[in-house]
Amino acid sequence: MAGAGISTDAGIPDFRSPGTGLYDNLQKFNLPHPEAIFSIDYFRRNPKPFYVLAKELYPGQYVPTQSHFFVKLLEQKGLLLRHYTQNIDCLERTAGIDPELIVEAHGSFHTAHCIGRKCRQEYSQAWVKEHIFRDEIPRCSSCDSLVKPDITFFGEGLPSRFFELLVEDFARCDLLIVMGTSLLVQPFASIIDHVGPHVPRLLINRMRVGESKAPGAGFDFDGRFGKSLHRDAFVAGDSDEACALFAGHLGWLDELVELRASHIAKQGLDLAK
Repeated sequence: MAGAGISTDAGIPDFRSPGTGLYDNLQKFNLPHPEAIFSIDYFRRNPKPFYVLAKELYPGQYVPTQSHFFVKLLEQKGLLLRHYTQNIDCLERTAGIDPELIVEAHGSFHTAHCIGRKCRQEYSQAWVKEHIFRDEIPRCSSCDSLVKPDITFFGEGLPSRFFELLVEDFARCDLLIVMGTSLLVQPFASIIDHVGPHVPRLLINRMRVGESKAPGAGFDFDGRFGKSLHRDAFVAGDSDEACALFAGHLGWLDELVELRASHIAKQGLDLAK
């Protein structure tokens, strides 16, 4: 499970970090509140702020981080059952992770649809990008309604794929790694409780989050609610550094570094980025 924290080293801001987070830097849009930029009701009334922001965040401008390539390495080792991400940046896809192994819990820029209630025509990422980078608001060629990337806004339901795979995947999971997320947004936050009671759970994050206030709900790092089943661990800090640390202990560090370097070389990018 991953959140915005695995993409910050790519240059994409997270949402809630004081001072640097996306929600602290939206004053230029004159929003009624920061979350409005991802509210479906506000978007229908005033889509321009979202599309200005979308131009800044659009996929193709950022290089996946070491954390993304660690997940790719887990796939190559045959260890990745599924990667559940809150991120909309498509960096998992850019890193080459099999889309069948990705659950984009909050949607992504990968596809888009007309939001006209009787239309719902699909549009490609490239089509939407063309309009956004011309500073145009994308509108449906059939009904002239707004076209929105398939990102889950406040007021919309999560993609059906999230619910379809959740029960099967978490029943089979034998290790849950959670990286770079505040675990504040539901229902994503609570799915850490869907793995079996003996499955170890590892949180890699800058601060402890998702801790239990009652038995069986959330992380129990200190064993307060069952010392005999103490299966939760916390690694404080940057997810890229933690992934490199674990790769090193597993003897995979050279492979991890080469994965990212190879991607950068193929794209003709500056490795320093």
